[in-house]
Amino acid sequence: MATASRNVGPHGRGAALEELRGWRAFLHLARELRLARLARYARPYRRRAFLGVAAMVAVVLSGLAVPYLVKVAIDAGVQAGDLHVVDLVVVAFVSVAAVNLGASYAQTYLTSWVGEHIILDLRRDLFAHIQKLSMDFFSRQKTGWIVSRLTNDIDALSQLVTDGVTSLVTNGLTFAGAIAFLFVLDWRLALATMSIMPLVVAATLVFRARSARAYALVRDRIAAVSAHLQESISGVRVLKAFRREGADRSALERVSREYRDVNMRTVVQSGVYFPFVEFVSAAGTVVVLWYGGSLVGDGALRIGVLVAFLGYLSSFFDPLQQLSQLYNTFQASMAAVQKVFGVLDTGPDMSDAPDAVPLPEVAGHLELRRVTFGYDPGDPVVHDVSFTVPAGKTVALVGATGAGKSTLVKLLARFYDPQAGAVLIDGHDVREVTARSLREQLAVVPQEAFLFSGTVLDNIRFARPAADPEEVKRVARVVGAHDFIAALPDGYETEVQEGGGGLSTGQRQLISFARALLADPRVLILDEATSSVDAESERRIERAMDVLFSGRTSVIVAHRLSTVRYADEILVVDRGRIVERGSHVDLLAAGGRYAELYGEWEATRRVL
Repeated sequence: MATASRNVGPHGRGAALEELRGWRAFLHLARELRLARLARYARPYRRRAFLGVAAMVAVVLSGLAVPYLVKVAIDAGVQAGDLHVVDLVVVAFVSVAAVNLGASYAQTYLTSWVGEHIILDLRRDLFAHIQKLSMDFFSRQKTGWIVSRLTNDIDALSQLVTDGVTSLVTNGLTFAGAIAFLFVLDWRLALATMSIMPLVVAATLVFRARSARAYALVRDRIAAVSAHLQESISGVRVLKAFRREGADRSALERVSREYRDVNMRTVVQSGVYFPFVEFVSAAGTVVVLWYGGSLVGDGALRIGVLVAFLGYLSSFFDPLQQLSQLYNTFQASMAAVQKVFGVLDTGPDMSDAPDAVPLPEVAGHLELRRVTFGYDPGDPVVHDVSFTVPAGKTVALVGATGAGKSTLVKLLARFYDPQAGAVLIDGHDVREVTARSLREQLAVVPQEAFLFSGTVLDNIRFARPAADPEEVKRVARVVGAHDFIAALPDGYETEVQEGGGGLSTGQRQLISFARALLADPRVLILDEATSSVDAESERRIERAMDVLFSGRTSVIVAHRLSTVRYADEILVVDRGRIVERGSHVDLLAAGGRYAELYGEWEATRRVL
């Protein structure tokens, strides 16, 4: 034992340990949840799945019957001079072919049907889960990375649950059946064939250990390419404006090269492994021909047995290659399933408390009580902030960029929860009510007016799909959007291009105002909602302010201070704290931070 250990050498021991680690990693993944969890998606379709497996068995058995029928035809028919046996074999051939044809169709249809339904369910569950995740998840992950989980990784799993399952069952059964027939036909030839199996097993272990790492890298690199493409397409206007197309192409070329390089690693590994298995298969055929031929020459073996044995050799070696190819698919799919289930296992930072109750209809009294919050908990951006907004009143938050204004309204809307303190509406802590019931009584109009594909009418009634067209037109008139909408080629039925292309920034924002007003919320939050509109659009919105804010609590965040002058109270935010509060007139008279900000805004407006 000691001598054998010394003869292995350091490189041999390293390779053996690497193979062992690869198998441990594989078993760990399978044991932990991956395959079992994926298999649970097949439960609703288990009847069709069972029929599909039965069809696969029929395909395998009909295929394995052919070489044996050839043996019978040669030994019991041709050599014995009994043409009746040949006739029976021909009938059997036709019957087997008919069974194989029908079973092959059933197998393909049933496995594809089950596989496509599993993928549909998985994609639906993943998308639904992503929608439940908190805003922090979307701020940390690139859009392209998320899209890659829903597209590239799900597509990789599609290969596993359709082609992969079929290949595993049919090739596994064919391989086992071929071994059984080889030993039934002639145990001596079967043992001769098995003598070359250690070479195949060793090559397979090395191939699997190395390909596992390569395929994990492939999934990472394709996600990076997708993320970069999505970002480039979304930011194409900025790229063109700053003439950065060349630099962007270089960045894409870099991530694409990395993807190509790791992909080539898998190609090289397959290019070495599969020809080697083909070579071993040819060597096995040579061994059988040489040894079997000598047995036939000595009269110890019938010619039909040798012919059938050669036929079963292909059923022995071909499944080995197919199963190894399946391992490639398996590795790609396991890397994908790891990422997909990684997202599914990501819990939202905020979720309804187990005892959360629906928020009753509220008057709209808002309160922040000693709130401290940071996107990184160790680095707060809001410090011990307290203020109230009486029901039906309008409060404006102003301050320099990065002062914490938008963070405060995100806390009010419960996009985030504070690390300390509480946010209350009519005395209800927003953490103790369901998020759905809270958002039914609250509307946020962000700085970026996002419009969905569909008509202008559909976009305005996004929050209330059942609203009738006349009601939509009424709110559009209130915010001053009706005239330009009516002037569009198809009026309210005009199709909106992706992201609202074809409409000006001001027009998109007015549509988003109409959408918020149609929702008729008790609390309305305008987060820099007028910063991108032109002067004429701003005047329209100012004229509509009385209607927008009438009867509801309103919170305005704005850089353009013309929109905050009529607020009941103005809160000045600086470095995450409320440093001043009062009316527009009082704050100007105080000559503090608000007066300074107002002076800067006036100077900028005169320059423009």
